[in-house]
Amino acid sequence: MLKKFFLKTQHPLKQRLQQEPFYRFQSFAELQLAASWGIRIDANTASVDDWLRLPGLSIHQARTLYQLTQQGLSFSCIEDVAAAIALPLAQIRPWASVLQFCYYDREQALEPTPVNANTATAEELAHVPKLDIFLGRAIVHYRKNGPYKDLADLQDRLRLTTAITAEFLHYLKF
Repeated sequence: MLKKFFLKTQHPLKQRLQQEPFYRFQSFAELQLAASWGIRIDANTASVDDWLRLPGLSIHQARTLYQLTQQGLSFSCIEDVAAAIALPLAQIRPWASVLQFCYYDREQALEPTPVNANTATAEELAHVPKLDIFLGRAIVHYRKNGPYKDLADLQDRLRLTTAITAEFLHYLKF
């Protein structure tokens, strides 16, 4: 009952944003209101749909911004965005309320390189986070019974806890 009351008294724009995650803001006033609720768009990871949420942005401009970030360009401020799409800063300054400019090191891999549990040495396995040399030796030792089929097989053979097995999810391959 209280939840129904809350939803009825909630701002209509807030309700719309909950129903439509890619709602396109109709005005800078809506954008400011959304910013006050914590809505943010990371300029360096935004999709075309994310960019299109901003009022006054064309599909062509959204694609341009997306392509630039996909090719490795990083935006550090609203001025960079304005320059990239050749718009006057004054025209897009209201976007700054929802845009955030996070830095991502493109040289550093975003995903770990998995180690093959069926071919790696104990020393190579010890480089996996949360996997020490003793567990690495156990993995190598139990391969004598045949290669591991998957992570569940490794967990079963070594009698690993679910928490420890979850630590290896992105670091081991079979």
